Amino acid sequence: MKSKRKLLIIFHTILVIILTGCEISVDSGNPYQPVAAQTQVAATNPTVPTVFSLSTRRPNSPIYTPTPDPIRKLPTPRTSPDRYTVQPGDTLGKIAQRFNVDVNMLIETNKLTNPDRLQVGQVLVIPAPTPAAPAPSFKIIPDSELVYSPSNTNFDLQEFVQSQKGYLAGYHEDIEKISHSGADVVGRIAREYSVNPRLLLAVLEYQSKWVTQASPPAGRMEYPIGIIDPRRKTLYYQLAWTASQLNLGFYLWRVNAVSAWTTTDGLIIPASPTINAGTAGVQNLFSELYDRSGWEKAISDKGIFQTYQTLFGYPFDYSFDPLRPTNLKQPNLILPFEKGEVWSFTGGPHAGWGAGSAWAGLDFAPPGKALGCVKSDAWVTAMANGMIIRVENGAVIQDLNGDGIEQTGWTLLYMHIETRDRVAVGTYLKAGERIGHPSCEGGVSNGTHTHLARRYNGEWISADDPSLPFNLEGWIASSDGQEYDGKLTKDGKVVEAWDGRRSENQIQR
Repeated sequence: MKSKRKLLIIFHTILVIILTGCEISVDSGNPYQPVAAQTQVAATNPTVPTVFSLSTRRPNSPIYTPTPDPIRKLPTPRTSPDRYTVQPGDTLGKIAQRFNVDVNMLIETNKLTNPDRLQVGQVLVIPAPTPAAPAPSFKIIPDSELVYSPSNTNFDLQEFVQSQKGYLAGYHEDIEKISHSGADVVGRIAREYSVNPRLLLAVLEYQSKWVTQASPPAGRMEYPIGIIDPRRKTLYYQLAWTASQLNLGFYLWRVNAVSAWTTTDGLIIPASPTINAGTAGVQNLFSELYDRSGWEKAISDKGIFQTYQTLFGYPFDYSFDPLRPTNLKQPNLILPFEKGEVWSFTGGPHAGWGAGSAWAGLDFAPPGKALGCVKSDAWVTAMANGMIIRVENGAVIQDLNGDGIEQTGWTLLYMHIETRDRVAVGTYLKAGERIGHPSCEGGVSNGTHTHLARRYNGEWISADDPSLPFNLEGWIASSDGQEYDGKLTKDGKVVEAWDGRRSENQIQR
């Protein structure tokens, strides 16, 4: 979107939280509403369900080393200083992460007397990173164990947590004045951020022993993951941050947009070009928690890998490959509003959910002259045929493959859908039928609109993916290289994303 809240992003998938835009945040949503029974799905949906099965080793058979991934050509590190103009919403920490440099290097180079106060328009000198010894190439988990994928469709999260009899089993937390059990919190984060609950449990156990010990170590009660921040107290906010960091490493690796990790002691560690995206996500997470020594231990076979194996067995036994087939095609999708109406295209490719996920999202605002979070009687409509399998405060999930399982096949997220007149779980909709009214419900929004995103087998699919762009009745999404900026193009016609209503962003179905 073209506005003052536009952010300069170096790597096209680095997803920065934009408080003045459409952000799906940890403050959104009510407790998960159960998926409709499989018998109900089968009775109302003519699509034949897809059956998923995992290939696992037989008992006592050998454990083999995971097949190496092809060597990636990673981005070339900078060898000379650069300059950067501070944008709205920037912090020194975000800038340091963006350029793979240490915060202290930025402070020293720019002689900053108060690093907590940056001015929009201020020009910073960005020193060239000094790389340390390369990162190890040990593979920690398959990609399907980072993503909320078919690999965990049969995982009983509640039963597993209770069986371990640790602190998590008796934990309860109020979220939006509603009590959630420990397993509820883990499950909610897994679904919202589309991150595997087994991995979340393994990280929680490695960091605090919450899963297996009744009395966690001192100092890990409010901050069980170890990220000390008053804004991230309690398990929910700790895991939300964790899921974002896992996603960030995963999706950056997917598009060859990261070449190094920065540990807490400021070391720039070149990534191994032979790891997989799941391992990259885990390496990124622990680089935010440890210095080089602690990081190398955490990502070794004696670290999170061993914790995972103790809890669940060999992680690569759960591999579901490929998560995304090479011949994958998007189903036919239509624009998400009724025929004859003119809506505003207000957000180009941006984060699907949270600050770390792929740029899976697009935004559309309804007709009308009123600005801000106002009531709208316009209807958001289904982009395709499919079953509604999850409804939360503002969020509606539609399953397109007919099995009623969120982790499998194509699913669509419709966000900021008002409670009034909203479709119910278990409803089978045809393309063009009504889902609900656009609003500001769920997440943080500066105006009434709807946010759309796609997933396949639990993986967020970028709206501007070169091989699989968001295609809405022939309108093809593309990015201008900055989050929220982008276009929809069809038969030579171009609609450009803007914040608000302008002639350039009007689109009619």
